[in-house]
Amino acid sequence: MTSLKQFLAENEQLIHSTMQKVESHVQRQKDNWIYNTVLIEGCDVPFKYKRQKKYKSLKGARVDIIYYPSTEMVAGMKFEYMKVVKINLS
Repeated sequence: MTSLKQFLAENEQLIHSTMQKVESHVQRQKDNWIYNTVLIEGCDVPFKYKRQKKYKSLKGARVDIIYYPSTEMVAGMKFEYMKVVKINLS
């Protein structure tokens, strides 16, 4: 497996944040995937990712996140969000 420093160096748009406190964690099922939305303390933009299985709530936990900024169109309007590549408990 590639080291974290090498992984981040190869992908310049990736951002690595550590010890971030989770304010809110919502999980929704769509087809065979569980879509997760996490709000981080002090950040107005949601962090999104999907998993195959439901996970315990991360509300109030400290997490390390690797992500990149992205946008999506909803009802003809652009919304910014952070696409999570990796998230784990600190």
